[in-house]
Amino acid sequence: MNTITFSRVIHLSHVIDTNIPQWPGDPPVEFTPVAELQDDGYYLRCFSLGEHSGTHINAPNSFYQAGVGIDKYSAQSLIVRAVVIDICAVAAINPDYILTVADVLAWEREHGEIPVGNIVLLHTGWQAKWLDKNAFLNQDTQGIMHFPGFGRDATEFLVNERRIAGVGIDTHGVDPGQDHSFATNRLVLAQQGIVLENLANLDQLPPQGTTLAIGVIRLRRGSGSPVGVLALVP
Repeated sequence: MNTITFSRVIHLSHVIDTNIPQWPGDPPVEFTPVAELQDDGYYLRCFSLGEHSGTHINAPNSFYQAGVGIDKYSAQSLIVRAVVIDICAVAAINPDYILTVADVLAWEREHGEIPVGNIVLLHTGWQAKWLDKNAFLNQDTQGIMHFPGFGRDATEFLVNERRIAGVGIDTHGVDPGQDHSFATNRLVLAQQGIVLENLANLDQLPPQGTTLAIGVIRLRRGSGSPVGVLALVP
């Protein structure tokens, strides 16, 4: 029997509101009143947002024609151990920084080899920019976004050599802002792994030992889903 021991529980999801940063072309977040306490005796709203809005998970069919939707992820796959690699210092200097194999090996020299089946969370410090759309997406005059992410070589190493369960990040994409090949998404989702984006509060997690509970909305053939991610910290 699996046992999870923890001392703290931390929200890793941002609050969803109408003014959150949105990927260019994504539908807006909207709330529409349906019932009001004073008129109907209860309060109810309708909400509308994209499948990749706010803190969210990506599904294989967002990049692969034959890929499964988010409704096909098993409950067991959504409870997963996590390690955290901190690149805040270098990302503050270079917003286009990409995680390298050397970074992963340096982390392992200090904390030990990344265990099989863990998800690797990349803490870039970008969560501090969440309330400023322009700073969070960091687009230049040509519309190119500049934020850090996983490098292709590092992702291949993590998937093939460390057999990770997935990746997560506090920016709007696990792939760096300038990478339009979506290499990390494709590599991880090819194996029906986990891809989490727009995470919050990664600064509150230790380098290893945390367990994530990922609450998806089981949308039929969903290309992804906003998620409530809870971190159970030992």
